[in-house]
Amino acid sequence: MTYTYAFASDEDNGPTALAALQSKANQAQPRERCFLYAELVSQMTDLAGKQFNSGDSGKASQTLKLVQRYAEKIHIEVADDSKKLRDAELLIRRASFRLTGILSVASYEDRPALEVTLKQLNEIQSELSDARL
Repeated sequence: MTYTYAFASDEDNGPTALAALQSKANQAQPRERCFLYAELVSQMTDLAGKQFNSGDSGKASQTLKLVQRYAEKIHIEVADDSKKLRDAELLIRRASFRLTGILSVASYEDRPALEVTLKQLNEIQSELSDARL
């Protein structure tokens, strides 16, 4: 099945750029990690959408697992008085919006992974919002 989904961003989220961002996030100061993990989630969401569009739901499912892993890291890092919480919240909101669009055209087989990831991102977005208050 081919998905028709327009991306809001044409950022370079190829393997090299993602690996560099992963390394940067893992080595960053605790206060900066939340935003960097949110950036990873955002770029990986774009990548998953492209993978779904190209018909490679296997790779897209693997990418969604990485999205879930980094979303969990955001959950852990929020408590560390993170910088740029508002920016991180906006990135997660954008990723949630994109996943909602992908979900609306996804095959029945792809829906469970998308729904789990979307639920997790919505919870993280709420947590980021609460942390800013």
